[in-house]
Amino acid sequence: MNRICLVEDEQKVASFICKGLEEHGFAVKVAATGAEAQTSIQEIDFDVFILDIMLPDINGIDLCRKIRLTNTQTPILMLSALDQVHNKVEGLQAGADDYLVKPFHFNELLARIEALLRRQNITPQPNHTLIFDDLKLDTWSNTAERAGKHIVLTAKEYTLLELFMRNPNKLLSREYIAEQVWGIGFDTGTNFIDVYVNYLRKKIEKDHKKKLIHTVIGMGYTLRNDR
Repeated sequence: MNRICLVEDEQKVASFICKGLEEHGFAVKVAATGAEAQTSIQEIDFDVFILDIMLPDINGIDLCRKIRLTNTQTPILMLSALDQVHNKVEGLQAGADDYLVKPFHFNELLARIEALLRRQNITPQPNHTLIFDDLKLDTWSNTAERAGKHIVLTAKEYTLLELFMRNPNKLLSREYIAEQVWGIGFDTGTNFIDVYVNYLRKKIEKDHKKKLIHTVIGMGYTLRNDR
């Protein structure tokens, strides 16, 4: 049974979500404040976090950042009535994996949770290892390493790296990356794609002279081996 931490201070909304998820076989722990959520997180190993942004004691964005300091893998879904692109970008940059705008249909919430869980629990495949140069990605265990050294990645960084490794030597535009990794349209007024690529680049290129992720100015990024 998958365990979900629902952080929502509106009692009616929390009750609606909790009832629906429990009817679909999920175990739900509800927290009305960020402080309650952090206590629960220390006691229970959750499979998904659902965070409302407007909480009485802490902004959900800040709570997301706090969670990511110690937990880089568990999927986080943000809930908010704030529907502007920059609001979504802020949530994603804080470490969230998805962002759902209120009001929403329960079936959409359920579908997004199931999609996040599928990403975390990939069915073993005969060929589950992606290799590019000395970079290796195991899609079974969702782990990455370079030259035999493990690389700690967030869920979104992992998904981004997998996208690059499944498309080696191809030019990936910012629009394509935004759609494939975040499922949203790219806003040319933001730089969150560049920020995430830079995060990933620093991690996989640390202590390595050879650069693998290259910027194509004005066009996007590509994973290639410049020997």
